[in-house]
Amino acid sequence: MAQKAAKQQAARNTAILKRTHLISLAIAIFFALLRLLIFRASCTRATYLLYACFSAPAFFIEFWFERIGRPVTAPNGELKKSGQDLEAKGLTDFMWDVLYWTWGCTVAATILGDKAWWGYVVVPVYSVWLAWTTFGGMRKGMAGMSSGDSGADTVNGAMSNRQKKQEKRGGQKMQYR
Repeated sequence: MAQKAAKQQAARNTAILKRTHLISLAIAIFFALLRLLIFRASCTRATYLLYACFSAPAFFIEFWFERIGRPVTAPNGELKKSGQDLEAKGLTDFMWDVLYWTWGCTVAATILGDKAWWGYVVVPVYSVWLAWTTFGGMRKGMAGMSSGDSGADTVNGAMSNRQKKQEKRGGQKMQYR
């Protein structure tokens, strides 16, 4: 079983991409049918313009996933490249979040009308929150690396009970750098 992990990754990516494309197609058909047949009175040119603008990120993300995740095979059927992991953490995970949120907003706009597109404002707010918490955690993690005296005061204030008892007894004094 040569390249067993690569073959499993290729099969997983193929299934994920197929499912993603089918869901996108179903949502697009759902939007078109409901807007043309049931909600015809509220369907205007602006409705389709909003749909195109707010669905563009989802289409771009799907295209990107197709490009990086689709397995490549040689003409003889041998696997050349399994594609990148579409379940990876980090940017890929964030792109899945945007894709799912876009699908949700599209379904909401189909049923509730054009005002439901305001729900898409959550994406940039979530991005800012995610960046802020990442930066804040990084800033706190690097606070002890400064060369000033203020870092020593915070380290001394955070002694464990054991360290405090040892210093109180006059035992071994802790030295901080």
